[in-house]
Amino acid sequence: MVAAPDRGQRDAPDDAAVIARVLRGDKQAFEHLVSRYQHLLYRHAVAMVLDHDAAADMVQDAFVRAYVNLRECRDHSRFKAWLFRTLRNRCLDHLKEAGRRNVRLDDAVEPQIDNAEAPGSVAERNELRAGIARALAQLPPTLREAFVMHYVDEIPYETMAELLDASVSALKMRTLRAREALKSALRQADVTGERPVSSVCETP
Repeated sequence: MVAAPDRGQRDAPDDAAVIARVLRGDKQAFEHLVSRYQHLLYRHAVAMVLDHDAAADMVQDAFVRAYVNLRECRDHSRFKAWLFRTLRNRCLDHLKEAGRRNVRLDDAVEPQIDNAEAPGSVAERNELRAGIARALAQLPPTLREAFVMHYVDEIPYETMAELLDASVSALKMRTLRAREALKSALRQADVTGERPVSSVCETP
């Protein structure tokens, strides 16, 4: 569940107000937008490309492109969607490049260490996360994207439809197919766990 915004977030200027300041020459104001969305974009990029370094580069590139082309964002109140589409295009381009099918899983899945958990539980959870990363790497980009947006980014189907220019019913079908494919891949790999698929593939 997404936490309620703190007082500082509630009092912060909205995107349209920040963009107006940037376009008037207050370049430093763009940092508000970076701080506001960098975690969301990074989490999405990591889950899509399964490479932390590549994801960081894509997020940085998305913000640079957004800053340079800010005047092209016609509806400033919808900056988030505009920025997200910029990152999405970078992720899809990355996945289309030759050789991207062989994912470096040591980069994709970082071991999770919790001193309160028994070593066996930590190892089991890390094995499950690695198994999900392998399964995600085998999904077609459209299915991986739908799964990541719905289960990792927790974006409602209606918002997904707007961002991806697809119908809600089509996106629900993509998400279902992705989830079933992941379950099948985990069963074939003999990776088990009580936690649902969506909860263990979230990135920190």
